[in-house]
Amino acid sequence: MSDTVSDTTAEADFVVVSNRLPVDRSPDDEGWRRSPGGLVAALEPVLQSTGGAWVGWPGQSDLDLEPFAFDGMELVPVALSAQDVELFYEGFSNDTIWPLYHDVISPPTYHREWWDAYVRVNERFARAAASVAASGATIWVHDYQLQLVPRLLRELRPDVVIGYFHHIPFPAYGIYSQLPWRRQVLEGLLGSDVIGFQRAADAGNFATAVRRQLGYETKAGAIRVPTADGARTAVARAYPISIDAAVYDELARRPDVQARAREIRAELGDPAVVLFGVDRLDYTKGIGHRLKAYGELLTEQRLDKTEVTLVQVASPSRERVTAYMQLRDEIELAVGRINGDHDTVGHSAIRYLHHAYPREEMVALYLAADVMLVTALRDGMNLVAKEYVASRVDGRGVLVLSEFAGAADELTQAIRVNPHDIEGLKDAIMTAVEMPVAEQRRRMRALRRRVRDHDVAGWSRTFLADLETARR
Repeated sequence: MSDTVSDTTAEADFVVVSNRLPVDRSPDDEGWRRSPGGLVAALEPVLQSTGGAWVGWPGQSDLDLEPFAFDGMELVPVALSAQDVELFYEGFSNDTIWPLYHDVISPPTYHREWWDAYVRVNERFARAAASVAASGATIWVHDYQLQLVPRLLRELRPDVVIGYFHHIPFPAYGIYSQLPWRRQVLEGLLGSDVIGFQRAADAGNFATAVRRQLGYETKAGAIRVPTADGARTAVARAYPISIDAAVYDELARRPDVQARAREIRAELGDPAVVLFGVDRLDYTKGIGHRLKAYGELLTEQRLDKTEVTLVQVASPSRERVTAYMQLRDEIELAVGRINGDHDTVGHSAIRYLHHAYPREEMVALYLAADVMLVTALRDGMNLVAKEYVASRVDGRGVLVLSEFAGAADELTQAIRVNPHDIEGLKDAIMTAVEMPVAEQRRRMRALRRRVRDHDVAGWSRTFLADLETARR
């Protein structure tokens, strides 16, 4: 692991721009360590081979750093003040855009000062990216926090090729049109040459918004964008993101991880069935719907409370946002009520874990679980579903997957559910619990093939190839 400050910022032929840098401060605060996550895994090799640069916030407010090198990448920190974090990140990004784009599961809040901060911070990111990009460079912008950056970049650097990938859903026009700054956001995104979405439906929603709001011609994913000297074409299409499947497969085959999986089941009291859910503690994930269905199955005695345990990992998320504080209270109240009704002295109905866990422990949990419950009310992709599949080297296990997660388009051998339909969700859980081993293996074989053949490296290659086509 390297942590050296470079004398100058080299001009980069490939630049990634995202809200966060691909590193975190070490626990001792004396250096940096690589962040976990699929995006870093996908783009790090490209940056290392091209000598590219990554522009992002270092994760602490009021931290003004010079560019530095880390493991063959040039990292370009963008400083955010505590007020920026409050207004741009916690405010407009996560209390306006996030709920709006997730079908208003929680009501979005509109504040003009939040929008002003969003514009100001996007300008800062665009200037930082423009300053490190070589002539004719490729710049790839990521996610909803930076939707204005593509147009700002095009104004600053008309010589570069610009891609943008939207990691969360893009809503239907009837919802999107509520945004007071809807035209500015669309114009910001259309600064890109290629605009990527998780699902074809998201790309279609975006094209509809462009037609309805801006009146631009759209056809088969191609959008005609007027310019001062005529028009250019922007491409908007689906590029479903994935995981580094080989890493999860390799971890799941390690004897120590398999031993830990057996140990987890023993710690749970060796129940006949282990159900598993792992999510950020977010209102889009349908955790409450999952708990309601499970609690009713226990009450109706369709599940034997002495033979089944639900392990629910809910990692902390956006803990200063009011909606998330309320959600935590609701979930913990529901867990307490179900455990109060169904626990025995030697057995717990739900093991609720409000922590984040390292990847090795997560793979052990995936191996220990008979049924994986992914009940998102709206999700761009949901990589947890793919992680579970990639970890099941034994060919067993059942995935129950919400049709409102992007992963449902690809993982067609999962048991699909509408999480709003509690009776249907209960029936799906029972189907999973009672599924014969032969049927589990047949489904899991197809699921694993899909995840293996469409991994995160393939995702980045496909997107970058289309950017190269746009350059030509």
